[in-house]
Amino acid sequence: MTKDRAPARIDMDDTVGFNDTQNEHFSAILDQRISRRNLLRGSAASAATAVMGAMGLTACGSSEAPATPVPPVTPPVTPPVEKLLGFTAVPKSLADVVTVPAGYTATVLYALGDPLTASATAYKNDGTDADFESRAGDHHDGMEFFGLSADGKASSTAVDRGILAMNHEATTNEKLSSFFIHANGGTNTLPRPAAEIDRETALHGLSMVEVRKAGGKWEYVKDSAFNRRVTCLTECELSGPLRGNALAITKYSKDGTKTRGTLNNCGTGRTPWGSFVSGEENWSGYFTRGAADNAARGNDKSVASLNRYGRSQGAASRHGWESGGTDDKYARWNNSKLGASLDGSDDYRNEMNGMGYIVEADPYNKTKAVKKRTALGRYAHESAAFGKQVAGQPLAVYMGDDSRNEYIYKFVSTATWNPADATPTDMLAIGDKYLDSGKLFVAKFNADGTGAWIELNLSNAAIAGYAAYKFADQADVLVNARLAGDAVGATKMDRPEWCSVNPANGEIYFSLTNNSNRNVNPTGSSQLAPDAANPRAYTDMKGTSAQNGNPNGHILRVKEGAAGSSAVNFTWDVYLFAAEAGADVSKVNLSNLTSDQDHSSPDGLAFSQSTGICWIQTDDGAYTDVTNCMMLAALPGQVGDGGKVSLSYPTAAGGTLNVDTFVGKKPTADTLKRFLVGPVDCELTGITETPDGKALFVNIQHPGEGTSQANIADPSKYTSQWPASIGYGAGKRPRSATIVITKNDGGRIGS
Repeated sequence: MTKDRAPARIDMDDTVGFNDTQNEHFSAILDQRISRRNLLRGSAASAATAVMGAMGLTACGSSEAPATPVPPVTPPVTPPVEKLLGFTAVPKSLADVVTVPAGYTATVLYALGDPLTASATAYKNDGTDADFESRAGDHHDGMEFFGLSADGKASSTAVDRGILAMNHEATTNEKLSSFFIHANGGTNTLPRPAAEIDRETALHGLSMVEVRKAGGKWEYVKDSAFNRRVTCLTECELSGPLRGNALAITKYSKDGTKTRGTLNNCGTGRTPWGSFVSGEENWSGYFTRGAADNAARGNDKSVASLNRYGRSQGAASRHGWESGGTDDKYARWNNSKLGASLDGSDDYRNEMNGMGYIVEADPYNKTKAVKKRTALGRYAHESAAFGKQVAGQPLAVYMGDDSRNEYIYKFVSTATWNPADATPTDMLAIGDKYLDSGKLFVAKFNADGTGAWIELNLSNAAIAGYAAYKFADQADVLVNARLAGDAVGATKMDRPEWCSVNPANGEIYFSLTNNSNRNVNPTGSSQLAPDAANPRAYTDMKGTSAQNGNPNGHILRVKEGAAGSSAVNFTWDVYLFAAEAGADVSKVNLSNLTSDQDHSSPDGLAFSQSTGICWIQTDDGAYTDVTNCMMLAALPGQVGDGGKVSLSYPTAAGGTLNVDTFVGKKPTADTLKRFLVGPVDCELTGITETPDGKALFVNIQHPGEGTSQANIADPSKYTSQWPASIGYGAGKRPRSATIVITKNDGGRIGS
């Protein structure tokens, strides 16, 4: 997940927008459709909690007492009707623990550095560990559960054994070094030691790990044959329109058919045929460009592309990986034009064109190379959500570009859905069928609550004649999807993060995390006025610091037109506006959230296929003076169940900016409440479940990231020591980790 806050130690692209076109921003549209805390904060965070065991986390209240056995002569008692969201809401908290409702237990399952092979040693967590290619990566993010039958075959119904496929987005760094994994905190000057770089590159990417329920408890299987790591140096296939194209030619792949690694992976998805998909998010910051690179390129059109994706001339890389030596694995991080060839086959000037895609992996078969599905476009991908499958109709895949003022996209397959493909013998071959050929669309939101999907195709006159960039072919359009979106006037959004499809009605939900560049009186090319789909611009105080724009974010939802997945029109509204409970209900807290519901910066978003609950996870910096990041459970309605709201803003010129938007039905205590609060400095991200809904897997990312690198030798100065603080593993350095949540009575999670 990305952040729009300081310090931004992980995804620096989140704090910098690269879209300086005049395309309308969604907030201006939302305002055409539709300060900070003015009430004292409650003291709910001080509610008593109880520790649930050495490996457990924290639960509010106490467990239920065992039921009295029913005498044999007594007729069977009909169990009570399950009530979703029947749990007591968890209060806000600043404690360095994971808090879940009374009646639930949360247990740490799989953390940074945990060994995945029999030969890998136990993790010492003191900065001296090695062999990270054989260990859990860092910054656990998006995640999916893939069932295993007793004989080790793929199963859509298995509930006590499976594979967790997850992203490892990044590493915790203050400057260049990922300091928690180096004994002395690492090196922050160039050149950096190759040994440090090798550790850091191995911690990015993906992991597949077998988990099982044994003796009533979940555990991961250390030496399972299914365990696998994919790092940012693992060879991957380019698939779709980019494969073999001139834009993919590098010193490593002179025919443009492959690249190395997947990088900065964030949200995930599960295909209808049972494979794993992962989004490459803020990848551009890992590359560097020389101070004279524009001239070396002859100021050709690649300069415009590089600038649009955040790599201006002279841009330094995030970690300095290019400085590790002459080996090719370090050289590939410098994407300057250094060679004499015309096609780029003697350097890495085109290397960035191989990053920024939805990648697909077969979680059951480690011999199959990961494929990058280039037909779905190149940008800062979050998750990929598949629309409802209808036999004989195309498939739709929904995606967002997570950077300020970027766009929402939809891919529609050429192939129509065949239900027989749901259980294939070769998952990636089915992926070829549905994901390598189709149409990519970008969204334009209108002020009246309607919208249009605009196809990004070279046949579109706006794209073919775009003055800022001359597209060579359709592969060029997809590689430079942001520029194509600029050309057709797509709507700029408040950082589109995860998306998910409501299984009850097929509507698509998008979390718009926040945007500090929203302003009633915009200045400069990066600032935008509120619009209907992004309607709020306000000041939120964090202590004495003013946070301007849309610091709390909102969740948008879309209903496709009558044509379903292939529709080119839709309607929309704002399902939920994140805000503090005490904020002005006429301008900021438009969803009228209470203290059991308020939150900031919605990010992770997923619907349970078992219960239909919509899980909302936060990645926040605006409200963290009051509470750590959290996860909420929701039972949303449908597009149009609320009404129109009108907002008015005074302008610097003495006039008034009027913005109308559409707001969903206000939640109640029965339809939205807080389910979990995480430890200090963490982000809640990644969520998946067993098919019966009785085990919920959640990722806790980068606890303690606010720690200063200068304090690496003094654990007492770490802002968090979780999960070691509750008895998991050695050392005291904080670790990203996966937890599993179960209900003490064996019921479904969220009831």
